[in-house]
Formats: sequence, structure tokens, C-alpha cells
Amino acid sequence: MADSLVLPMASIVANDQFSLCSRNCGFPPRLLTSKCFSSSKNKLPLSRQSFLPLRHRVVPIRALESDVPRPLHKGSVDFKRKKGYEQWDSLTSTFSGAANIPFLLLQLPQIILNARNLLIGNKTALLAVPWLGMCTGLLGNLSLLSYFAKKKEKEAVVVQALGVVSTYVVIAQLAMAEAMPIPYFVATSVVVGSGLVLNFLNYYDMLNTTIWQFWEDFITVGGLSVLPQIMWSTFVPYIPNSILPGAVAFFLAVAAVTMKHMGRLSEKGVKFVGAISGWTATLLFMWMPVSQMWTNFLNPDNIKGLSAISMLLAMIGNGLMIPRALFIRDFMWFTGSAWATLFYGYANIVCLYFFNSISREFFFAATAGLISWLGMALWRDTVVHGYESPLRTLKELVFGS
Repeated sequence: MADSLVLPMASIVANDQFSLCSRNCGFPPRLLTSKCFSSSKNKLPLSRQSFLPLRHRVVPIRALESDVPRPLHKGSVDFKRKKGYEQWDSLTSTFSGAANIPFLLLQLPQIILNARNLLIGNKTALLAVPWLGMCTGLLGNLSLLSYFAKKKEKEAVVVQALGVVSTYVVIAQLAMAEAMPIPYFVATSVVVGSGLVLNFLNYYDMLNTTIWQFWEDFITVGGLSVLPQIMWSTFVPYIPNSILPGAVAFFLAVAAVTMKHMGRLSEKGVKFVGAISGWTATLLFMWMPVSQMWTNFLNPDNIKGLSAISMLLAMIGNGLMIPRALFIRDFMWFTGSAWATLFYGYANIVCLYFFNSISREFFFAATAGLISWLGMALWRDTVVHGYESPLRTLKELVFGS
């Protein structure tokens, strides 16, 4: 469930300095007097180091508002904790960006193997890679890319963009091996190219609002249509094979988007529809471990075919993004990352251990590392916010302020 833009501040007049700072920093207006900005050269007396890094100060946001661009804190700033807060802000961004490494290592072996099979003319081997499943993951990456681009989370944007590109490379290999119909590949290529360009332009505020809204509607309808169909297909043949769940979801998604544009929805309804694309992408990735555990349950012998290193990389990659999601109080991001860490990476490591596929030392090292990492993230976040209990951090994450 593979992430902040720093805009340069130009020299501006004194009156604009006050309005800019009162809008974009953690200081409430009552704490900012006009004297603070008086300068013969019309420059801010507060240094960039002491003032601008507070751009990340966040207000706890509700789950349905997770897709809103990062809100800034409206309360007063505790100068005694400011340095530790800024350091943790920077570290969580670094952790999120570092998730690129394990995620890339997860995809590279498949890309290399496909390339080798193509070079020797063994196209049949690529039929083992389901192109429909790859397209589903690609849709999830594109949806999350749009989500994080709107929030200006640079490191998360890079993670999702890398996911889009690496998945597309695999899909291109499948098309070359004739394991994927060419018309579907062409359509996928158009969507991927458009998605990358539109998200790049939107990230740098260079995109028309109408065009961006159309793209968001597209991924909302697509994500909501695919999710229930994937969930239903997991349990076939124990339930009838049917396209009904996807068709019903498609109809509901189109109806919701249409009603939003017609102004027929309440404010909460508009927020709900706006959050659908991010949540459906998150749920798509959250469903992966459910599908894997269901497969393990039906065919226990298949567990031995799982790679312990791959599961460890999945746990590490998703775990690295948890501190950032917790820090900016993004409940959707936190839910997806924590779920994938625990139920995809770690849960499969547990299965491998109980079936004697990994050593005791490997299992306990992974367990100790995971517990230590989660504990550290929760403890550090509590400290930098000046709270007495981590329960307040979790309450803010789930319910908002």
C-alpha cells in the first residue's frame, strides 16, 4: 500500500507577508503582530529554518476528509518542542521515501525473469502472470498517486509513481509475449500515460480544475467498479461466477458522480464521493492479503511456494510509511499501510513459520523488528505532539480533533 513539496517563497511586501503567514503557518493571528514583520528591506525577520518548516503542522482530520490537501495547524506553536517536531517531520518523509527500495526489489525479479523468457522465446512462461491482476494493481497505484499528488506528499507520490511504472513494464512484457490482448494493452497505455502527466501537472498546480475533476471521476468509477468484482471473484467457485457485483458498483459509482455534479448531494455526501477513489484503492491493496490467506487456507501446501524474503520486503516497505501516515493524521493511508504490514507481510511470515518454511531466528527477528518499529513510531509521535498518552494520538487519527 506503496510519499511534501517545498515551494520557494519570493520577497513580498510587508502587508502580504502578514496575510500569507496567518494563512499558512501554525501561529494564530493574535500571536503575530505587525512588528514581527517590519523590515527596511521588506523581508521576513524570521529565518527559513525557524519558521517555514512548520508547513507540515497538521490538524487531525476525519477519515472521510483524508483526501483533503494537508491542512495546517491552527493552534499555537510550542517553541520548546518545535525542533523535535521538525526533525520527526523530516524523518517520517525520509522513511516514506525509503519505501521505494523494498518495493522496487519486490518487482525487479519478475521483470528480469520475464525479460529472460522473452529473450529465449519462452513466451508461454509469461502466461503464469495474470494480466488482469496486474491491471487491477495498476489502477490502485494510479488512484493512490492522484490521492498523494493532491495532498502534496512528495515521497508517497514517488512510491506510487514507481509502482505505476514498474507494473506497466510487466504489462508491456505480457503484451510482447501475447499473454495480454493488444487492444487492452493500448487502452492501458493511454490511461497510464494520461495519469502520469495529469498527476505531474496537478502536483505543480499547472492543471485546469475541470480536467483534474474529470480524472478523479474516472478513477472513482473505475476503482469502485473493480473492487467488489475482485472481492467476489476471490471465492469462486464456492460462489457463482458473476459480473453482477462489478456492474452494480459501476452503476452506483456513475450515479454518485452524476449527483455530485448536479448538486444533489449534501456537503458530507460530496466529501464521501471525493474520498471514494482513495479508499477503493486502499481496499484493493488491503484485499490482497485476504486473497492470499484464503488461498493458503484452501491449499496449505502452496504456502511453501511463498518467498519469505518477498514477504519481509512487503512488510518493510509498508511499515516504513506508517510513521508518516500517523504524523499527518491520514487515517486512510495509515489503515492501508498498517493492514499490509500486518496481514500481508507479517501474517504470511507467521504462516511460513508454522509450516516450518523459515527458521525460528528469522521469525523472531521479524517479529521483534516489527513490534519495535510500531512502538517507536507511536511513542515518537506522542512525544513530538506533546501528548501524555499514545491513546490521544490514535483517537485523533481515527476520529479527528
